[in-house]
Amino acid sequence: MTVFKAIAPLAAIASLAFASAAHADTIPLTPANVGNSYTLNYNGFSGNGGATIAGLTASTTFTLASISTNAYVFNYSITNTSTAPVSSRVSSFGFNTNPDADGASSTGTFNFATLDSSYPNGIGDIDVCFKGYDTGSCAGGGGGGIDNGQTGTGTFTLSFLQPITALTLSDFYVRYQSVEGVRGVTSASGAGSLTNTSGGSSGNQVPEPGMVGLIGGALLATAFLRRRRKVAADAAFA
Repeated sequence: MTVFKAIAPLAAIASLAFASAAHADTIPLTPANVGNSYTLNYNGFSGNGGATIAGLTASTTFTLASISTNAYVFNYSITNTSTAPVSSRVSSFGFNTNPDADGASSTGTFNFATLDSSYPNGIGDIDVCFKGYDTGSCAGGGGGGIDNGQTGTGTFTLSFLQPITALTLSDFYVRYQSVEGVRGVTSASGAGSLTNTSGGSSGNQVPEPGMVGLIGGALLATAFLRRRRKVAADAAFA
C-alpha cells in the first residue's frame, strides 16, 4: 500500500504527459521559426461534437515562409487522406490566431479567405479559413477543394494592423463535403492535432508517444526501486 502511494503521484504525472502529447494543437511563431514546417492530422465527425467517423481523415503541413513588418506568409500543403469505403471532398481549412488577424489572402488550391466565420458541427466561430470556392462563410458550399488521395498546395498570408513580435496558431479544423460511404452523413468537420515539427531547432516538436511511455515507465521504476531499498535498509537496522 505504501509503495502504491509513493508511485501514484508519478503515475498521475505520466498520464498527464500522455494527455499533453495527444492534444498538442498550438503553434507559437516568432522570426526564429522562419523555415519551420508543422504537420497536423485531422479526424472527421458530424453532428455537434459527434463521434469520430472512421476513414474520414486529412493532413496539412504549414511552413512559415517569411515575416514582414505586418504580415506572416506561409506555404501550405493539404492532403485528403480519407480511405474507402469513405470518400469526401475537403473544401476548406481554418484555425484561430493570437493576435487576431486583420486580413487574410491565399493562392493555389484554396485561394479564397474568410475572417471571423462559423464552422459547423458545434465548432463555432473561428478566426480565419481558406476555401476552394468563393462562399460567404467557412461552412462550405459550392465546389472546389480536393477529393480522396489528392493534395492541394499554395500560400496564405495573415496581416495585422500593427507590427507583432509573435503569432500563435491554434484550434485547427478542416471541412468535409460530398461525403459518401457513411450512412446519414453528407458533410462533416475535422479537428487537427500537431504531429510533427521540422526545419529548425526551435518550435513545437511533439514527443513520440513511445518516448513519453518510456519516460513515465522510468519514473515509476525509479520510485519503486528507491522504496524497496528504503524498506530493506529499515529492516536491516530493526
